[in-house]
Amino acid sequence: MIFIAVRFTVRPDRADDWLDVVADFTRATRAEPGNLFYDWSRSVDDPCVYTLLEGFADAEAGAAHVAAPHFAAGLAAMAPVIATTPEIIHVDTPQQGWAAMAELTPVDAP
Repeated sequence: MIFIAVRFTVRPDRADDWLDVVADFTRATRAEPGNLFYDWSRSVDDPCVYTLLEGFADAEAGAAHVAAPHFAAGLAAMAPVIATTPEIIHVDTPQQGWAAMAELTPVDAP
């Protein structure tokens, strides 16, 4: 699996509409055959910071994502809204998707 984490700092005046800006890109990416997950989170410390977690089945799926027309369109939509160059972590891992966390499981409420 290709695992990617990208941190975006958005212009303060656009922070509340970021998910609308990336909605078409998100929808199209989630529909790609090799996409395992594509999830956005907003920082609890800084409302201008969003983190994207992406998983692709393999390097070929990741390359197809970058070559897709919606990728270029998504970057074009994001460019005028970001405040800084995004930061990225890109890892190739043998794991496929999410696994259960061994250290924590739910218990019945008292």
